[in-house]
Amino acid sequence: MSMNTSKQSPSPAAGVLTNTTCQTENRLSVFFSIVFMTVGILSNSLAIAILMKAYQRFRQKSKASFLLFASGLVITDLFGHLINGAIAVFVYASNKDWIRFDQSNVLCSIFGICMVFFGLCPLFLGSVMAVERCIGVTKPIFHSTKMTSKHVKMMLAGVCLFAIFIAVLPILGLRAYEIQASRTWCFYRTEHIQDWEDRFYILLFSFLGLLALGISFLCNAITGITLLRVKFKNQQHRQGRSHHFEMIIQLLAIMCVSCVCWSPFLCFGKHMPHSAPGVHRDGFLCIESHSW
Repeated sequence: MSMNTSKQSPSPAAGVLTNTTCQTENRLSVFFSIVFMTVGILSNSLAIAILMKAYQRFRQKSKASFLLFASGLVITDLFGHLINGAIAVFVYASNKDWIRFDQSNVLCSIFGICMVFFGLCPLFLGSVMAVERCIGVTKPIFHSTKMTSKHVKMMLAGVCLFAIFIAVLPILGLRAYEIQASRTWCFYRTEHIQDWEDRFYILLFSFLGLLALGISFLCNAITGITLLRVKFKNQQHRQGRSHHFEMIIQLLAIMCVSCVCWSPFLCFGKHMPHSAPGVHRDGFLCIESHSW
């Protein structure tokens, strides 16, 4: 008799407390998602306004091409915050009940495509900007004659199309994006990988991201060393040197932010973390500030 009375059933109050705690955490997650998304949108909008004003003011080719690439990078980052942030807020507002609001897996596929595209595209653009600056410093004559606004726009379009192709590649291969363990975002299959194709998509994403970061690092290093050599040899005017140094500092800042946000995610490959790069552990986007 005493043994039966010693076993206590769960208290109803404990269940109410648990539900209240979960609701409070969910509201906080939605709140912080909105805050981070809003700050990211506002900062990138300000950067776009500054870049447009600068592009209208400075018409020399050496700076115009850099400003076009920078504008493409900031616009891409802006839409990344807007689209991914809006989907994350919707998921939280719906209590992460994917079965209820996404039975056909359409939203998850869109979320996964956006995560891949807005993950790779800024990395690609950062590496292209680094290559452009490296050519501008080491081969100024070639840069001034070949790097026209038309060529820059074609390169921007090519980078975006390539990133879109990588993002939709699983859909073309009849492999759907999957809800991740935290149930706050979608990506490639990262658990219970069964065949080479699932592993291929993850390794391709990691390889391309790390390659872009490696190209950025190499080109920025070459550009920085060249500028330092020119500075010590006094072969350029001070204004020209400060102009190049300003852009290389901006590129280094972009590369550092990209490395901090993406390197841990890219390096693990198969052993993916349960939260996305640039995403809080609860799923809301962190701010990748590419604005200067």
